[in-house]
Amino acid sequence: MLYAGIRLLLIKFTMKNILVLCTGNSCRSQIAEGYLRHYADNKATIYSAGIETHGVNPKAIAVMAADGIDLLAYTSNHVDEYMHIPFDYVITVCDNANEACPYFPGDVKRFHYNFPDPAKATGTVDEVMAEFIRVRDMIKAYTYDFVKQHIKQL
Repeated sequence: MLYAGIRLLLIKFTMKNILVLCTGNSCRSQIAEGYLRHYADNKATIYSAGIETHGVNPKAIAVMAADGIDLLAYTSNHVDEYMHIPFDYVITVCDNANEACPYFPGDVKRFHYNFPDPAKATGTVDEVMAEFIRVRDMIKAYTYDFVKQHIKQL
């Protein structure tokens, strides 16, 4: 019983807070949030936000559902909503968000990867969805590697 209590305290104090930041918090950051939650498996608290809010893109919801990740309850949030949270990691997933990223106090480690914006894809419905899938798979690989490298196993 004592061991279980100590383990819960360790989890509480070792749990990492991660923010994924994008321009509109509609596609790339939502996809990254979904995969980070999946891969971190409750070993981190994951947030996503934008420097603007554009609503969650239905195509992002669809491509994630096709890979077994449900984004239906996700919301598009503004970064200002999270300024009070002590983040351990901030991941920007587009150059615009990286340049406009606000200052977060504390020992925050920042990471950046400029993923293509699938919402800007043009062509047939199949071509646009193929771009969403391509970007989703890029983000999937990135988030898998991120969790493997930065989230300690408890």
